[in-house]
Amino acid sequence: MSTATSLQNTKPTGFKKVLHDIWASRWLQLLILPGLIYFIIFKYIPIYGVQIAFKDYKIRDGITGSAWVGFKHFKTFFTGPYAFKLIRNTLLLNFYNLIFGFPLPILFALLLNEVKSVFFKKFVQTVSYLPHFISLAAVIGMLSMFVAPSTGIVNKIINFFGGESIAFLTEPGWFRTLYVISGIWTGLGWGAIIYIAALSAVDQGLYEAAAIDGANRFHLMFHISLPSIMGTVVVMFILRVGSMMSVGSEKVLLMYNELTYETSDVISTFVYRRGLQNNDYSFSTAVEMFNSIVNIIFLWVANSLSRKFTESSLW
Repeated sequence: MSTATSLQNTKPTGFKKVLHDIWASRWLQLLILPGLIYFIIFKYIPIYGVQIAFKDYKIRDGITGSAWVGFKHFKTFFTGPYAFKLIRNTLLLNFYNLIFGFPLPILFALLLNEVKSVFFKKFVQTVSYLPHFISLAAVIGMLSMFVAPSTGIVNKIINFFGGESIAFLTEPGWFRTLYVISGIWTGLGWGAIIYIAALSAVDQGLYEAAAIDGANRFHLMFHISLPSIMGTVVVMFILRVGSMMSVGSEKVLLMYNELTYETSDVISTFVYRRGLQNNDYSFSTAVEMFNSIVNIIFLWVANSLSRKFTESSLW
């Protein structure tokens, strides 16, 4: 009895237990090392440079040697002629992506889950994933060919029905539509992966019991499949809302031109032009810092509402 008690007392507790568990699974812990190194180098170390948003940064003076100017760059941005337009365009692009692009992968996963043929299901999955692996430049090149004023298939269909050709890529009103549609095409199958994985964990006995009670395919889909993955849907929705002020500059840069600036110019492209092309690093850092703060606020609000009204949240 005393021996067992002494052995129990020698077991590590608290922080020592954490270190003991890490050491016991040290070879398994090595698997996270590449990802940990990536986040340290590209996510945490650059945080040190955020202070140039409050300085008049000069390369020759360095970060610590540059003059402190406080909120000068923030004031310049908000009092300038572009702030409202940039914020509006960024929010609208993300809002349209959220409204039209977020539900479709969920619906696609639900429909694919109802397919009984394993071969056909895997074939459709593979085909739907392929656009995600096409380079962005190739996607925009294909889009340009499809909507070309004279040779594009879209305008040929319009002409066939008696309409006039539309210069889609130079019309500001069409930019958001093209951006969202092309995003749906490239991201539909890839975005559905997590929901397909969640559906694979649903207890098949639930389907069998509901079928015995007379439920048809749509009843099974909307009363068993969808509620079973609702936790995953909520978490993905929170993450999407948390990036409402983030639009990748690469795609916009490839699609936009001076004729479509009114609807296509977003915060990320503005930061690219001011920071890299005009070498105004402090101003662009201040704008991007504002962007990140708003994203954090959106994320916190979405998570708080989710925790209040549902059983799922990030924290």
